[in-house]
Amino acid sequence: MPNRLAHETSPYLLQHADNPVDWWPWSEEAFEEARGSGKPVLLSVGYSSCHWCHVMAHESFEDQQTADYLNAHFVNIKVDREERPDVDAVYMEAVQAATGQGGWPMTVFLTPDAEPFYFGTYFPPAPRHGAPSFRQVLEGVHSAWTDRRDEVAEVAGKIVRDLAAREISYGDTQTPGEEELARALLGLTREYDAQRGGFGGAPKFPPSMVVEFLLRHHARTGSDGALQMAQDTCERMARGGIYDQLGGGFARYSVDREWVVPHFEKMLYDNALLCRVYAHLWRATGSELARRVALETADFMVRELRTNEGGFASALDADSDDGTGKHVEGAYYVWTPGQLAEVLGAEDAELAAHHFGVTEEGTFEEGASVLQLPQHEGVFDAERIVSVRERLLAARARRPAPGRDDKVVAAWNGLAIAALAETGAYFDRPDLVEAAVSAADLLVRLHLDDHARLARTSKDGRVGANAGVLEDYADVAEGFLALASVTGEGVWLEFAGLLLDHVLTGFVDPKSGSLYDTAADAEKLIRRPQDPTDNAAPSGWTAAAGALLGYAAQTGAEPHRTAAERALGVVKALGPRVPRFIGWGLAVAEALLDGPREVAIVGPSLDDPATRAMHRTALLGTAPGAVVAVGTPGSDEFPLLADRPLVGGEPTAYVCRNFTCDAPTTDPERLRGALNG
Repeated sequence: MPNRLAHETSPYLLQHADNPVDWWPWSEEAFEEARGSGKPVLLSVGYSSCHWCHVMAHESFEDQQTADYLNAHFVNIKVDREERPDVDAVYMEAVQAATGQGGWPMTVFLTPDAEPFYFGTYFPPAPRHGAPSFRQVLEGVHSAWTDRRDEVAEVAGKIVRDLAAREISYGDTQTPGEEELARALLGLTREYDAQRGGFGGAPKFPPSMVVEFLLRHHARTGSDGALQMAQDTCERMARGGIYDQLGGGFARYSVDREWVVPHFEKMLYDNALLCRVYAHLWRATGSELARRVALETADFMVRELRTNEGGFASALDADSDDGTGKHVEGAYYVWTPGQLAEVLGAEDAELAAHHFGVTEEGTFEEGASVLQLPQHEGVFDAERIVSVRERLLAARARRPAPGRDDKVVAAWNGLAIAALAETGAYFDRPDLVEAAVSAADLLVRLHLDDHARLARTSKDGRVGANAGVLEDYADVAEGFLALASVTGEGVWLEFAGLLLDHVLTGFVDPKSGSLYDTAADAEKLIRRPQDPTDNAAPSGWTAAAGALLGYAAQTGAEPHRTAAERALGVVKALGPRVPRFIGWGLAVAEALLDGPREVAIVGPSLDDPATRAMHRTALLGTAPGAVVAVGTPGSDEFPLLADRPLVGGEPTAYVCRNFTCDAPTTDPERLRGALNG
C-alpha cells in the first residue's frame, strides 16, 4: 500500500513511496498531525543518488518491524534536499553545530513545532563501531519524549536560540581589492597539493570555482603560479578515475588524494561547472586536453542527462546492478583484466590494461579497477586506442545502467546553460548552443510564472510545488546572460533582468546588503537560511553577485552594480581566510577589479562571416567576467549597441570599462589584444 509520497514529483521521495513507513512530505499538515497526536517528528533528509541513503532505506525503512515502531511513535517526514535546500540547510547547520560533522542521510528528531532536539546521519540496523543501532536511537528518543518532555523542550529551545545567534559576521561593505585577492592566492598556494593537483587531502572534491578564480587572476595579473595550479589540477583530474575515461563527465569526488577512486554518482552541477572551467582553460592556454574534456563533458550531459522536455536531469546514481541482481557502487564503471579480454581479445586487452591502468590486484574493490590515464613513456597507436574505447563503451552500455534522478533543478540547469552555450560557441558546435536554448526555453515555459517567480524543480513536464531559492534565481540569470552573449538574442538579457529584480526585492537585506537563501515571503522555518560559502556549487550569495555584476555591465543598471558590490563585502572578509570555500566569490571579485569589460560587436548582419569572426574573438577574450553584445547598427536588442555605428562599413568592436572606451576597431587582432589581460 503506497504511502503519502506516491503523488510527489521528487524521484527520491518516490523511491520511498512503497516503504511500510507512513511517510509524510514536508508540509504544515504533517506538523499539525504531530501536534494533534502529541508525537515527535522524525525528519529524514537525503537525495536520490546518495549511496548511504539507499543503504539506510533498505536496512531500516523497508523493514516492517522498524516501520511499525516508527509509525506507532513518530510522525515521519521525508525530504529531498535537492528540492528543499532551505529545509536541508537549516537542520544541517544544527547537526554540524551539535556533532561537528554532517552528511546524508540526515536524521533529525523535532518537536511538533519543528524545533530540533536530537541528530545524526546514517544509523545502522545493529550496533556498530560503538555507534547505537537505529532501533536503539528510536527507543531512546521515544523514552526521552515520553518521560522527560520538559527537558527535551528546553534542549530544543536552546538549539533554536543558538542558531538564531549565529548571524553571519558580514565583515564590511567594502569590496575586496588587490590585497585580499593576493592573500587568497597565497592561502590557496599553501593548501595546494603540488604532487597530485587539487587542494587539501582525502576526500578530494573537484575545485571548479577555485580554478575559475585562478584562471581569472592569471588573466588580470599574469600570475604564472595561478595558471600552473589551474592547469595541473585540471590535468590530474582528467587523467584520474574521477573522470569517466570512456563516456566523459566527472564523478562527485575522489575518496583518495590521487583522484583514483571516485564516489561514482555523477551530478549535473559538477559537470556543468567543470565543462565551463575546461573550456575556459582551453581559451587561456589552447590545451588539447582541456578542449577534449570540455567537449566530452558537454556531450555526456546532453547524451545522458537531457530529459524529454529539453531540460537536464539532476544526477546519475553511484550504484547499479552488478549483473547478479545486487546493487553495487561503481558496478557500471569498473573493469577487471578478464572483462577487458572478454570484450577486446587478449592482445587489445593487454594494451587497454596498460593504457587505462587496469591491474590484476585492482584499484577498487574485489580486483576491479577504475579506468585512468596514467602518464606513460612511449607512444600509443591512437587509432587502436579509439577502437578499444569504442568497444569498451559499447560493452558497458549493455550493463545495467545506474538510475537517473530525472527532476530538473532550475539552478543546476542555469549552470548547464552557461556551460553548453559557451562550449558550443568556442568549438563551433551549434548543437550544444541549441541544447542550452532548449533548456532555457523549458525554464521560461515551465518554471517561470506570470510574475517571473521561479519554481525550484520540475519532472516529466510537471512543475514542482517548491519556490525557487536564491541560487535558482542567480544561476538561471547567469545562464541567460551567457546565452545572450553567445546568441545575440536580447530576450535572454531581459529574462535575466526579471529574475535579478526579484533578487533585489526579495533576497537582499536592504540595511547590510547581505543576501538570504530564501525570499522574504518564503515559508518561515526555525531560521532564515543564509550561507555565502561556495561548496559543491556557487552559493546563492556569490552567484547572485556575479549575475548582478554581469547584468549591470550589459545594461548600466546602477542598483544591480551597487548590490553586487555590497554582496562582495563577504569575499573581502572570507577570501583571505578560507579561499577554498569562496572560489566563485573570488572569481566575481576578479571581474569587478577588471571592470568588467563591456564589448559591443556591430556588423551588417549576424550571419556575415566577418561579424561572426569578430563576435567569436570577443567571446574568446580572457578578461575576467567580460560581457559581449552582438547585433546590427541601430538594434535595440542590447543597451550596449546603442549609438554604435559600423566603421567604414565593416564589422566593428567597441570595448569599454569603468566609463572609459577604447577607440573602435575593425581589426580582430586589436580586439584580441584588448581582451586578453
